[in-house]
Amino acid sequence: MAGHGSSTAALLEASPGGVSEEPARLLLDHVNVSYGGVLVLEDLSCQIEHGDQVAIVGPNGAGKSTLFKALVGLLPLRSGRILIHGLPLGHHQDCVAYVPQREEVDWRFPVTAREVVMMGRFRRIGWLRRSRSLDEEAVQRAMHQLDIADLSSRPIGELSGGQQQRVFLARALAQEPHILLLDEPFTAVDNPTQEATLSMLDQLQRAGVTTLVSTHDLSLASERFPRVMLLNRRLVAFGPPALVFRPEAIRRAFGGQALFLDGAVVVDQCCPPGSHEDHGVKP
Repeated sequence: MAGHGSSTAALLEASPGGVSEEPARLLLDHVNVSYGGVLVLEDLSCQIEHGDQVAIVGPNGAGKSTLFKALVGLLPLRSGRILIHGLPLGHHQDCVAYVPQREEVDWRFPVTAREVVMMGRFRRIGWLRRSRSLDEEAVQRAMHQLDIADLSSRPIGELSGGQQQRVFLARALAQEPHILLLDEPFTAVDNPTQEATLSMLDQLQRAGVTTLVSTHDLSLASERFPRVMLLNRRLVAFGPPALVFRPEAIRRAFGGQALFLDGAVVVDQCCPPGSHEDHGVKP
């Protein structure tokens, strides 16, 4: 990785736990995952190469969040296997960083923005141990990267939605992951935060980090991501947007919720709760 000039590359190379010389290939092999006794992901198989940017798209209940939670070990596999660097989950310290949906976070928890970002270093530091200079430096770089250094001492619950999102993105950066999972990062954030997130993803790609981003915005997935996974409990389609967003694949994923109008498709259920905006894409 030497030779990359971006601050992201420097952040990722800061310790031996950063990006490996070996490509971080992600293999899903006939993965089945249950939640509450119900099979949510069924026979999911695909291979994602290192440095890929993948938008994961599908209707509500398609299993997008379930997939992310399986990738970080929060949900066990019923069957199948997940390999990173050719090894099962758990063989790489902090290999996968996960930013959950905002509604899954207790914003009333009494913690500052900087303390949240430092949580990205906990596995390296160890519980009940003090942070080292390299941990402090990783946290500082991550906060500068997301332009939130001035929020360091602010309680997380007092920040705006966009600021909170940046704090959690900085926590993921401080973790120095090989693979980054973002679950609906563009929901209820302002345009500057969305653009900052997309810019960060581009820098991570140049540093060799693989990113998987779930989104309800089909247009964003089509325009800003080189690869798309169309999911509805099973894998419907996977590849470049032009090949994935075809009428037959969209119908298989969304059924009657997909409306084809003047050469474009509108999926009227893809909006977050409370939103009246539909997201369309040309197939």
